[in-house]
This record gives sequence, structure tokens and C-alpha cells, in this order.
Amino acid sequence: ASYLTLPRQLQALGWESVDGILLDLGVSSMQLGDPRRGFSFREDGPLDMRFDPSADVTAAELVNTLPEEELADLIYRYGEERRSRRIARAIVASRPIESTRHLAEIIRRAVGSGRERIHPATRTFQALRIAVNRELEAVEQVLPLAVEALAPGGRLAVISFHSLEDRLVKQYFRQESRDCLCPPEQVVCTCDHLASLTLVSRGAIRPDEEEVSANPRARSARLRVAEKRQMA
Repeated sequence: ASYLTLPRQLQALGWESVDGILLDLGVSSMQLGDPRRGFSFREDGPLDMRFDPSADVTAAELVNTLPEEELADLIYRYGEERRSRRIARAIVASRPIESTRHLAEIIRRAVGSGRERIHPATRTFQALRIAVNRELEAVEQVLPLAVEALAPGGRLAVISFHSLEDRLVKQYFRQESRDCLCPPEQVVCTCDHLASLTLVSRGAIRPDEEEVSANPRARSARLRVAEKRQMA
């Protein structure tokens, strides 16, 4: 179920509030491992990438219909891929593209393998998945819902797996742990904002070498924790 169904799920259980919420923003290993879902280029499959198979937009639609400039912007914004222009140009020139392996090979030919530890298509696949599922919008929407669902003293823990998600969590926690959001140069507060959270972890908690060795997919994980304040 989507994170955004949290209030409905709690209502169905008859719970007014909870003492703790853990949001794991990672992609399900079962989805990644199923080539029919189109999330990975390790095995060939359709360019789908939808978490919800009933959703309208697929990765194939974005890859085959977006104008080159929009596609390049998407790859750069959501994949943080500095070679996005070159990749978008190669994709548009190779249309139609229907499979994961086909797309990955187009990207590999466009930018080469280089010396990076990751496959050259990794960031583009991330960008398409984020866009298809509107993942960043979901994170922005679920954070206040989760805080609202917490009882005073309850804790919200969020595990993210790439810098875009982690940045959103960091910014939200920082904002909600401050009493005033007015510009620094403003002498008198007019925003009337009251902090709703206290930071439990000052920075992101990262897995140690032992955990990464036991679970390589945890390598990029970042955990941030905040506690809901008792409001006056």
C-alpha cells in the first residue's frame, strides 16, 4: 500500500495515534528481482517500473514520448546524472525502446562503462523509476502525515537510499525542529511556527562495514530519527 494511506490504515485499526513509525523508502527486493516489473537491467523485461501496476504512466511511455530536453532534465534531476544530455540524445535516436536490456545497452554505448563501480544505466533507471511513481512527492506528503499520527514522545524513523530522498527528510526534520521559520534578517517572528519535532539523530546514521558485508543493499542506506514534542 502507498505511504499516503497511513491515516486510513490507522483508522481501520481503530488507533488514534502510535508511539513509533518506521518509513523504509527503499524499493522492495521482490519487485527488483522480478524482471516482469522492469525495475532492473540485470534481466530483460518490459520497461514498466510501476509500483502500482494499475497506475497510468510506465517508464516506456516516458522513454518513448518525452521530448529530448524534458527527458534530459528528468534524468539529471532524479538521477543526478551529469551525462543526461548525451543519454537523452541517444535514447531519442533509438526509439522505440521497449525492454530494460535494450535501454541499458543504449546508455552503455552512449557514455561507455568508464571506471565507475556502478553500471552506466543505474542513475537513468533510478530517475525513470522516481518519475513514474512520483516518489519524491510521496515522501513530501507522508512526512507530515506520519508526524500527525504520532503520540507525543513518539518517534519517526526514516530510512532512505539515495540523496534526493535523504535531503527531503533532512530538510523536513530540520524545519520542524525549529520554532521560527522567518528569514534570519527579520527581527520579529511573524510566522507563528512552533517546532513539532526534536532531532534524535543529529545526522544520518549509516550502516557499518559488518552490516554492509551481510547485506550489500544496505550500503547506501541513511537513517534519520526525530521525536514528536509535547505541544502546549
